[in-house]
Amino acid sequence: MKQYQHLVKAALATGTYKPNRTAVDTISSFSEHYSIDLENGYPLLTTKKMDGFRWRSMIHELLWYLSGQEHIRELREKTGIWDEWADEDGRLDTAYGRFWRRYPIPTETEQLEGESWPDADHRWVNDEDDGRRLTFDQLQYIIDSLQENPSTRRLVVNAWHPPNAAISTLPPCHFTFVFNVQGDRLNLHLTQRSGDIALGIPFNIAAYSLLLKAIAQQTDFTPGTFSHTIVDAHVYCGTGERGEWYGNHLEEFQQHLQDVEAPNDFLDVRDWLEGEAPTDNEDEKDHIPNLLTQLSREPKSRPILDIAAKPVDALEFDDITLRDYESAAGLSFGIAE
Repeated sequence: MKQYQHLVKAALATGTYKPNRTAVDTISSFSEHYSIDLENGYPLLTTKKMDGFRWRSMIHELLWYLSGQEHIRELREKTGIWDEWADEDGRLDTAYGRFWRRYPIPTETEQLEGESWPDADHRWVNDEDDGRRLTFDQLQYIIDSLQENPSTRRLVVNAWHPPNAAISTLPPCHFTFVFNVQGDRLNLHLTQRSGDIALGIPFNIAAYSLLLKAIAQQTDFTPGTFSHTIVDAHVYCGTGERGEWYGNHLEEFQQHLQDVEAPNDFLDVRDWLEGEAPTDNEDEKDHIPNLLTQLSREPKSRPILDIAAKPVDALEFDDITLRDYESAAGLSFGIAE
């Protein structure tokens, strides 16, 4: 998929060297944006292998979001993707789906004078904790509004709660998305505060494109365009001397990128890089060499995604099928935690 390759190249060619909380340094770019038309097929990356365990993990994670659960007790039986951030009981101090399906409403004593809030009898409100706390189902609001008032410009889902985010171990990265109808096409725009281009972004593309298709199917729209804005779009470039090398040689590295004239030239940049940069015992946490390999590869045709004709709340793992997927060989990227 060319859009992903353009994102990779833009971040590497224009980004700045930026250490961060993980102790794995990054090359970071501000406010990258791209759009993908789902009419041309399902946008699962083909420049590296994304089926098998990776595909299954993404499906299980999205179904977990849709469930609204704040714990990973069932998810961890399928994938370890959230294990590092959960407590012994499997609970997270923040969770995407929890806010998608159960966004907390201020109690009467918390509400400021003049504010408007739904009460316990409202159609999208859930009663939790024996009436002590009300929550709002944002996703059901979206589905009902698309069926009843599709021209509305209020189709927003928010996973960000500022007080929670201020102290959370890992507040949501992809924190808000907006649906928008144009004619018979349903579109989705995702805003992400922070995006790991090598590992996270391919999953985000796949998950939100799947969500768009599922919601469009349930509400009788044609899946349209998935658009994505990433505020801090970054590539991890290693630890210790390996990471610091990029800070000291970034201009030289970016000049080599500017000299690229054909896809295979990215392999020459990779060879130069591996010959110049110091080795590290955590070299897999430098994602740049394998991203250069992806830039050298020609994307293959997009696969086909089939989703059972069910409401999203009823979807199960076996209801989602990927067909006609072909990809280049898999690549390994170390996780920065």
